[in-house]
Amino acid sequence: MTKPRVVIVGAGFAGYHAAKTLSRLARNRAEIVLLNSTDYFLYLPLLPEVAAGIVEPTRISVPLTGTLDGVRVVVGEADRVDLQNRWVGFTQPEGDQGKLAYDRLVLAVGSVNKLLPIPGVTEYAHGFRGVPEAVYLHDHVIRQIELAEQAEDPAEQRARATFVVVGAGYTGTEVAAHGQLFTDKMHAQRPRLNIRPRWMLLDVAPRVLPELDKRMSDTADRVLRRRGVDVRMGTSVAEATADGVKLTDGEYVPTCTLVWCVGVRPDPFVAELGLRTEKGRLVVDEYLTVPGFPEVYACGDAAAVPDPTRPGQICAMTAQHAQRQGKLAAQNIAASYGHGGRKPYKHYDLGWVVDLGGKDAAANPLKVSLSGLPAKAVTRGYHLLAMPGNRARVGADWVLDAALPRSATQLGLVPAHAVPLESSSPEVPAVRR
Repeated sequence: MTKPRVVIVGAGFAGYHAAKTLSRLARNRAEIVLLNSTDYFLYLPLLPEVAAGIVEPTRISVPLTGTLDGVRVVVGEADRVDLQNRWVGFTQPEGDQGKLAYDRLVLAVGSVNKLLPIPGVTEYAHGFRGVPEAVYLHDHVIRQIELAEQAEDPAEQRARATFVVVGAGYTGTEVAAHGQLFTDKMHAQRPRLNIRPRWMLLDVAPRVLPELDKRMSDTADRVLRRRGVDVRMGTSVAEATADGVKLTDGEYVPTCTLVWCVGVRPDPFVAELGLRTEKGRLVVDEYLTVPGFPEVYACGDAAAVPDPTRPGQICAMTAQHAQRQGKLAAQNIAASYGHGGRKPYKHYDLGWVVDLGGKDAAANPLKVSLSGLPAKAVTRGYHLLAMPGNRARVGADWVLDAALPRSATQLGLVPAHAVPLESSSPEVPAVRR
C-alpha cells in the first residue's frame, strides 16, 4: 500500500516543527517532504548577534538533513500550487523546475520585509531577515568605521560613523543595542577615530518595544539611552538618499547606513494562491485547515489563525505562535489519518525575552519582570532551549565572546546588491542576471 505523502512548504519555526512533530507521530507510516529555499532552519532571534560578531552565522543555521529523521528535504522555492490536482510546483537553486504531489499540504511560507512607500528606502536601505543580510551588515559596519578613521573631512567621518535603524520592535531594538556596543569596542581600538560612533533608533510608536510589556519597554529604553543610542520615538524616515536620511520632523541626518527593521508582511506567495486572506494572511479555522480544502493546512506568519484569547482577532506574527501552530498542524494531520483526535489552536503566553548585549537584557517569564543579569540568564537559557540544534556551539561562542576580544574583520562575502530590501526571499542572496 502506498504511503500518504505530506508536503510541508517552508522550514521556519512553523514548518520545521511541523516536520519534526509529524516525523515522530508518523513513524514511517507516511512520506514527509519538506520544501524550503535553503537547506537549514534559521534561528532568527540570534541574527543581531551574528551582525555584531558574537555568534557565527553557521551556529544559528541548523541543518535540516540530520536533524529531521525520516523527512525528505527538497531545496527549492515554491512558486505555484494546484489545489484541485494536489501538487506544488517549485524552482530549484539552479533554475530547474519540479512538482510534488501531496495528500496533505502544510503552508508555512513565513514572512518577508515589510515595505512602506517612502522615497529612496528600497534603493538605500537594507533589511534584516536572513543570514545574508546579517553578514552584510556586520561587514558594512566594520567598513564604515574603518573608512571613518581614514577620512580627512570631519563631515564624512561623522556620516560614516552614524548608523540609523528604523523600527523599535524586537529586532530593531536588539540591532541598535548590540550595534552600539560593537562599534564602541572598535572605536576603542582606533585612536585616530576622534568621534564616537552614533546609533539612532527611530519609530513612529510612542515607545520602544511597543508590542511588549511596558516594563520591558522601559528597561530597554533605559539601557539604550545609557549607552548613548539616540532613541527617537514618534519619528521615522521621510526620505532616504545616498548621503543620508530626512526625518519626519524635518531634520536631515548624514549617514551611510540605513537598517530597515519596520516589521514583516506575509510572504507574497500567499496572495498568489487565490484563497481568502485576512491582512495578507491565509484564512484558516481553529484547526489550521483552509476552508474548502480540508487537506490543506496553514500555520505561522502566513496564516490568519484565530486567537482564542482575543475573540475576533488573529494571532500575532511571532516565533512562539509559529512553533506551536506547526506542532498542532502535525498533530491534526495525524488525527486525519486516525492517530488521535484533532484539536483547536490554544496558547498561553510564557513571556518574552530581549537580549540587549553585554550584561543587559529584559525578560518577563511567566509575567515576572526581570532586567540585568537575571534577565540575561533567562534570555540565553530560553534561546538554548528553543534552538533545535547547535546549542553547544552557540554556548561556546558566548563564552569566547565574554573571555576574549571580539574580532572585527570584514570578509566582503555578501555585496550590497545581493541583499536588496525588496527581496521576496531575504534568506537567499539575490543574483545579478
